[in-house]
Amino acid sequence: MVLADAAYDSDRLREAIAGKGATAVIPNNPSRARKYELDTALYTERHLIECCFAKLKQFRRVATRYEKTARNYAAVVTIAAIVLWLR
Repeated sequence: MVLADAAYDSDRLREAIAGKGATAVIPNNPSRARKYELDTALYTERHLIECCFAKLKQFRRVATRYEKTARNYAAVVTIAAIVLWLR
């Protein structure tokens, strides 16, 4: 499943997602002529992901990607997630 905002609603992107064997859960753009079905229950789960990213970005080192290597950045994100979980 690929969860995305209505800004990513395009036939080209939907075809690319289907080509990879995934299902696109993207709300229809209001100007779209052909409407696609939307699983609203699954789309509401996207809100949880957005809230998680918002909380992680409260940590300056995560928001600014202060670490230079991917390994160190992943460690900082892990530590931030642990701190959030313990709160």
